[in-house]
Amino acid sequence: MAQAEPDALRFGTVGSPQTTPKSGTNAAIEHIRVLGLDHLEIAWVQSVRVSDETCVSICDAGRQQAVSLSIHAPYYINLNSQTAELMRKSDERLLAAARKGFLAGARDITFHPGSYHGQPPEQVYERAREKLLEIRAILDEEGVDVTLRPETMGKSAMFGSLDEVIQLSRDVPGVLPCIDFAHLHARTGNGALNSYEEFTAIFDVIDKGLGRRALDHFHAHMSGIAYTAKGESHHLPLNETQYRYRDLLQAFIDYNVHGSVAVEAPMPFHVADALTLQATYRRLLEKQQGGEDTHDEASAEES
Repeated sequence: MAQAEPDALRFGTVGSPQTTPKSGTNAAIEHIRVLGLDHLEIAWVQSVRVSDETCVSICDAGRQQAVSLSIHAPYYINLNSQTAELMRKSDERLLAAARKGFLAGARDITFHPGSYHGQPPEQVYERAREKLLEIRAILDEEGVDVTLRPETMGKSAMFGSLDEVIQLSRDVPGVLPCIDFAHLHARTGNGALNSYEEFTAIFDVIDKGLGRRALDHFHAHMSGIAYTAKGESHHLPLNETQYRYRDLLQAFIDYNVHGSVAVEAPMPFHVADALTLQATYRRLLEKQQGGEDTHDEASAEES
């Protein structure tokens, strides 16, 4: 495997850093740069209420500060909505996030893909695929050049396993996964997917299913997480979790992954965890480029 280039991964936060001195996305972008981070995932998680003029201003701020942007679309999107009215509203939310995000300079639109509602996963998959094909056709006709990114989900009742988001990305052009590693860990309900070998197996599955393009244009969420037998319970700060994030960062380096990593953590650990992940990634990268065995070191520090 080739080594990653410096800053192949851009680290940032989901939502404005809590230390941002004033409100507004432009201020958050400027503060991301002051902190030395490189990415901001704009959290339009309740609704998309932003003017075109504001989006243009956000785009300009991102370019000026050399901060890449992504969008977290509203939580209320569900590709398997159970009524025509709910489906219409879900469509509108995803389309609005994509359209406004494109104007704001974001090229990755992350969203929660939905729920099984007790239905067979195969049936839900077919409905989700058809819905994404429909949404994608609308955006393509409008020239909205964004990547739709269904997120891997942390509860077993939610549509969004690793295999499902990979298959959606194979079946629908203009779709790639948002890999939330903490969600994958929690979804198992037993603490699995928490070792270097398991992390590299995830990258192997992605590479096999989608090819090198998915690793060259990667978008991920990272955080600590608490879970039950049914999956995700709530996010934790890194210093309160057993999650082996150093092993995961080493896997990123070993697989030469390029893209963005947005950090979700409870206040007031939001910024601290993003900076910790960025600094650890850079330290591991520097040590590997110096010929040191960073895999063994990372595993020892996590144990």
